[in-house]
Amino acid sequence: MNKNLNPLNWTKKQQIIGGAVAIVLIGGATIGIVNHANHQAKERKIEALKNKKIKLCNARAEKARKLEKSNEADSKKLLDIAEKTPTDKNIKLAEDSILKVKNAEVKKAFDNQVVGIKNLVKSENEAKTAVSNYQKDAMNQNKYKTAQQAISKLTSSYSKGLKDSLNKQLATSKKQADDATKAQQSKSESDSKAKATNTNKEQSASTGSATNNNANVDSGTDSQSTVNNDVASGSNSYGGGSQNNYSQGGSNTSQNNTNSGSSNQGQGNSGQNNSNTNTNTGGNGSNTNNNGSNGGNNNNNQPQTRYVGWVSVDGVRRYSQTFNTLGEAQSYVDATVNSAEVINLGFEHSIRYGVEPA
Repeated sequence: MNKNLNPLNWTKKQQIIGGAVAIVLIGGATIGIVNHANHQAKERKIEALKNKKIKLCNARAEKARKLEKSNEADSKKLLDIAEKTPTDKNIKLAEDSILKVKNAEVKKAFDNQVVGIKNLVKSENEAKTAVSNYQKDAMNQNKYKTAQQAISKLTSSYSKGLKDSLNKQLATSKKQADDATKAQQSKSESDSKAKATNTNKEQSASTGSATNNNANVDSGTDSQSTVNNDVASGSNSYGGGSQNNYSQGGSNTSQNNTNSGSSNQGQGNSGQNNSNTNTNTGGNGSNTNNNGSNGGNNNNNQPQTRYVGWVSVDGVRRYSQTFNTLGEAQSYVDATVNSAEVINLGFEHSIRYGVEPA
């Protein structure tokens, strides 16, 4: 080792210089160490701030993600409620909740679901209206087909209950209409038969009346001939009276002849009654001839009973018709009461019906 390098061999001057140099060296090293430490502290601070910022960003992102999920869940819940009970209020609540959803794809799916709900409501309302229109005019086959088509469009599971109910209402009204049609056809057939029967009766009555009138004329003629014969016979008796008897104050009464005309009963007409009496009293020789009396025609026909079938609404007779038989009137009442129009009126009005003599 070089002696000059050993600090112990240095002179005082060298030691002073060496000490100064050492101090400088040590100071520089210390400053370097301090600067390095400060730099490291600064970097650590920057790193801490960076990590804090990252944590804040992550926390905000997580919060936004949770909020988005919550909004989506709320919207889905409200959409389900709107589908089950599609009122205007429920649909509006669902639409407002969708506005809070940020995810474009999810929001588009929810909007399409709202459109579907609105179309469902439209289809249900159209089906209800179509069935109601048919119930008011159950004989209209076009309205029946329209109602069927409207109901067939209710394909959503949420509309199943309404669809079943409308189908039942439609079937009930169709049956009532068919029953009313059958009743009306039966009534028409019955009316036709009754009309034909009455026509035959009228023709028979007319023929019988003509026959009886001819018989009465013949009978009257025969009666008159009998009267004339009686008169002639009386005249002969008068002629046979003796003048001697008159002078003696005796009396000779010629034969009395009475002929009652035949009585004919037919179609309420009573035949003529003819009476002839001849009396001859002696002394004064008076002769009395009474020609037969003829009684007028007597009509014994009784009026035919007719029947009125009626149906009233709130105490006012709205439907009524007169028939020749009780059965016809009852058939009319049954058909009217079972018609779709009267059945619909019965939901809101008091319906009464009956049959009575006209």
